[in-house]
Amino acid sequence: MKNPFKGANEDVNDNIENGTNEEIKADEDNIAAENSEIEAEEKIEETPLTEEANPLQEKYDTLNNQYIRLAADFDNYRKRQEQEKEALLKYGAENTLKKMIEVLDNFERGLKALETVEDCDKVKECYNLAYKNFTDVLTKAGLEAIKAEGEAFDPNFHEAVMQTPTSEKPEHTIIAELQKGYKLGDKVLRPALVNVAVSEG
Repeated sequence: MKNPFKGANEDVNDNIENGTNEEIKADEDNIAAENSEIEAEEKIEETPLTEEANPLQEKYDTLNNQYIRLAADFDNYRKRQEQEKEALLKYGAENTLKKMIEVLDNFERGLKALETVEDCDKVKECYNLAYKNFTDVLTKAGLEAIKAEGEAFDPNFHEAVMQTPTSEKPEHTIIAELQKGYKLGDKVLRPALVNVAVSEG
């Protein structure tokens, strides 16, 4: 006897199989679409980063080049300063020595005059002239005598080698200069040796 449900079962199985295949295909299509969307989003996210990195690299390169040039300029400036300083010391001493030679000439003339001169005033005049020339050269070079006698004692400029008790001068007043002191600008080359007044009590 023919089974009346056989055909119906086969139709149902075919429908189930077809439906399952369609669902699987739909799922695959959905997955593919989602993957495409993810790839598109990744590309969108990567593009700004790449575009942003280029200006930063360019800015870094520019600043780095500026730093290298600045360092080179500073090194050249330092070398020029050293050369100018050496030249200043060298030629400054040279000019001073040239002036000193002129003073030496005057001393030699004075010595020669002593051989025949009978007038002491002539000798005094020659040496006064030589002394003036000599002090003029030193003054032009920046040498300055330190004030002492009558000034208040200052340990920065004076060295007390004697102390004299007295009531005629205020205490710590320099009453005598025993040896001149000199300075060059603010730098003391040699302090003045002085006698300082102290209280009698």
